[in-house]
Amino acid sequence: MCGIVGAVSTRNIVPILVQGLARLEYRGYDSCGVAVYAKGLQRARSTSRVAELQAQIGAEHLEGSTGIAHTRWATHGAPVVHNAHPHFSHGTGAEAASRPGRIALVHNGIIENHDELRATLQAKGYVFLSQTDTEVIAHLIDSLYDGDLFDAVKTALAHLQGAYAIAVFCKDEPHRLIGARAGSPLILGVGKDGQEHFLASDAMALAGVTDQIVYLDEGDVVDLQLGKYWLVDQQHQAVAPAQRPVKTVQAHSGAAELGPYRHYMQKEIFEQPRAIADTLEGVEGIVPELFEGSASAARVFKDIDSVLILACGTSYYSGCTAKYWLESIAKIPTQVEVASEYRYRDSVPNPRTLIVTITQSGETADTLAALRHAQSLGMTHTLTICNVATSAMVRECELAYITRAGIEIGVASTKAFTAQLAGLFLLTLALAQAKGRLSDAEEARHLKAMRHLPAALQAVLALEPQVMAWAEDFAKKDNALFLGRGLHYPIALEGALKLKEISYIHAEAYPAGELKHGPLALVTSAMPVVTVAPNDALLEKLKSNMHEVRARGGVLYVLADADTRIESGEGLHVIRMPEHYGELSPLLHVVPLQLLAYHTACAKGTDVDKPRNLAKSVTVE
Repeated sequence: MCGIVGAVSTRNIVPILVQGLARLEYRGYDSCGVAVYAKGLQRARSTSRVAELQAQIGAEHLEGSTGIAHTRWATHGAPVVHNAHPHFSHGTGAEAASRPGRIALVHNGIIENHDELRATLQAKGYVFLSQTDTEVIAHLIDSLYDGDLFDAVKTALAHLQGAYAIAVFCKDEPHRLIGARAGSPLILGVGKDGQEHFLASDAMALAGVTDQIVYLDEGDVVDLQLGKYWLVDQQHQAVAPAQRPVKTVQAHSGAAELGPYRHYMQKEIFEQPRAIADTLEGVEGIVPELFEGSASAARVFKDIDSVLILACGTSYYSGCTAKYWLESIAKIPTQVEVASEYRYRDSVPNPRTLIVTITQSGETADTLAALRHAQSLGMTHTLTICNVATSAMVRECELAYITRAGIEIGVASTKAFTAQLAGLFLLTLALAQAKGRLSDAEEARHLKAMRHLPAALQAVLALEPQVMAWAEDFAKKDNALFLGRGLHYPIALEGALKLKEISYIHAEAYPAGELKHGPLALVTSAMPVVTVAPNDALLEKLKSNMHEVRARGGVLYVLADADTRIESGEGLHVIRMPEHYGELSPLLHVVPLQLLAYHTACAKGTDVDKPRNLAKSVTVE
C-alpha cells in the first residue's frame, strides 16, 4: 500500500527521502513524490517509478532539511500527477490555485467523510486541484492553523472519519514535522544524537539511516523538531517515554537485493527452505510457551472449545488449510472467515472461541478491524500468526507466533504463505496436546516431518525446469481451472490466485468433486486444468474427476506423488513430486504452483513483482 517517509534535520534530507521511497517500492504504488521546505514549499511528483522521480529531483536541484515523501496506491482519483502526493494547501481567493500555500501533507488511508469536508472548505473559498481525499486534510489543517501546527493537526483530526497515517509540515514553521496515525501504521525514527528525527510507514524505509524506532499507537500524534520530539495519545494526553519506548530494529536493506534472481518473487520462492527453517528454529518440542504473549497460552488453550480464523487473500487460504488440520488432528471445531465479511455480518459469538488472525504485515486493515469486532463481542482469547513482531496485530492479540519469513517484496506472497502454514501446523499440535489428543509418539513423528521440510522443499524447487515447460503452454491461454480435494483444495485456490495476480490469466479453483455441478461446462481443449494429486485417501475420487475432464477434451496438468500411478499421455501432463508428505503435503504442493504463476508471468512479460492494481500491504478497506 502507500508509503510515507518524512524527516526534520539540519542537513539536506532529500536523498534520505528518495532512498526511503525506493525501499518502500515493494508495497505497490502508481505515483510518487517529494516535498521539502526551501524558502517556501517545493515538490516533485511522478506517475512513474522512484528512479524517474529521483532524476526529476536532480534536474530541479530540489534540496531541503525538512520534508516528506510518498508512494501512492490510488483510491480516490486516477493515478495522474495532480493526484499524486505530497499535497499542498492553496489558501483561499481567486489566485489561490496558482500558488502553493503553507501546508504540505502526505497521507495513507481513506477519509470517509471527505465529500462533506470538501463542500465545507469550498464554501470557505478553498480551491481543490485533485480528486483525492488527502487534499481535504491539507486544506482543513490550513483552515485551522493559527501559528501552531501541532494544535492545528490535533484539531483537524477530530473532524476526520476513516483511516489515516499522515505526515505534515508548514512553511511558517520550517523545522517542525507532525505525524499522526489511526488505522494505518506509522513509526518514529530517532536519529543520531537525537538531533534529527524521521517518520515512516515501515522501518524498512529507514534502514541504514536509523535503527532506533518508536512504534506509534492507535490515535497517537507526534511532534518532531530539531533535537526533540513528543507524543500525545488519542485523548491528547502527553505520553511518557516509557509508554512508547525506543526499540532497536534491524531492518536490513540487504534483504531488498535481488542477487542472481530475475525478480523478487523468484528469489522469495527459493528462500522458502530457509524461511521454514528460521520459522521453526528453537522448536524442540510442542509446548504452549511457543505462543506466549500477554496471556498464558496454556490457560487459554485449555479454556477454548473452538477456533475462528480471520484473514484476507493468501492468508485466508492458509487458514482454510489449517481448518483441515485443526479438525482432524486437534479435533477442535474451526471456522474460517474472510475478515472483510466477518466484521460486517451478524454472527453468534462464543466467548470460549480462540480468535486466530493471520497476516503477513500485521497491519492489514480488514483483519485488524475484524479482530476488534470479535473482541467487542466478548471473544477475548486472541492469537495471531504474523511475520512482523512489532506490528499492531501482535500488540493487540493475547498470544502470537512470529514467523520468520523475512521481508517479502514481491506483491504476490510466497514464502510468507508457507511460513504461515508452518506456524499454523505448530498451533494445531499445541492445541491437540492441550486437549490431550496428541501422544508422545505422534508429537515425535510430526516434529521429525517438520524438521525435514527445508530439505523436502529444496527437492521440490529442483522441479523448476519442468514447471517452466508448463508455463510456455499457460502463457498462451486466457483461462485456467485448478482442482484439489480435501486438504489440497485450499492449495488449488492459492494456485489460482497466484496465476491471476501476476499473469492476469483468469483462473478459478474448485473442489474436484464439484466439477459436475457446474465448472465442467467450461472444460474444453482451450482450458488447462491443473490438478493437485497427492497420494492420500481421496486419490481414487480425484482420478475419477480427472477422467471427467479428459472425456470432455480437457487438458490436464497434474502434480502427482510418485506412487499415484498417474502417467503422462495425450492431454495429460504429469510432474512427479519427490515424496509424499502426509499432513504437511500442502507446503510442498504449493511451490510448483508458485513457480507456474511466476514463469507464466515471465513468458507473458508482465510486471511480476508489482502487478497492476495490487498493493503489498493493504492498510485500507
